[in-house]
Amino acid sequence: MINEDKIREVCASHPERGFKLLMDHFQQPIYWHIRRLVVSHEDAEDILQEVFIRIFRHLPQFREESSLGTWIYRIATNECLRFLNMRKEQAVSAEEVQEELMNKLMASDYVDYENEMAVKFQQAILMLPEKQRIVFNLRYYDELEYEEISRITDTKVDTLKVNYHYAKEKIKEYMVNN
Repeated sequence: MINEDKIREVCASHPERGFKLLMDHFQQPIYWHIRRLVVSHEDAEDILQEVFIRIFRHLPQFREESSLGTWIYRIATNECLRFLNMRKEQAVSAEEVQEELMNKLMASDYVDYENEMAVKFQQAILMLPEKQRIVFNLRYYDELEYEEISRITDTKVDTLKVNYHYAKEKIKEYMVNN
């Protein structure tokens, strides 16, 4: 397994080879981060492509104020938010966007519909407000520390902890009552 320092080193000396290493290292976890936020495989693929285009364009300006992974997650999260906000502008309400995401979940080829609890869990996550859903996904699935999530979302750690707590409570409530 190659580490971030090695990736940055290769990017500095051989940009194309370094970018290939970066993609090999981050493509799958970033895809799943995006996928959990936008649900649709097709949308996730489009956003993933845009994320890596942005990374390629801006890699020389990366200032190493955070880890490379944090920087990439932040770009991916911002691209997801941009996409979801565009959907909200096209929809009449946030509920319509949530309904659209739920419909995409139920139509997905990547969901094991025989595992009712897993489907219900995914539905519960999609019912969360956007900010709580992002924090929950980064903490629960990506297993990131609150400090790193703070740098990705530009949110205070205490606020993230509250959002995560509320997200967990809403998910539990959904799981019990639906």
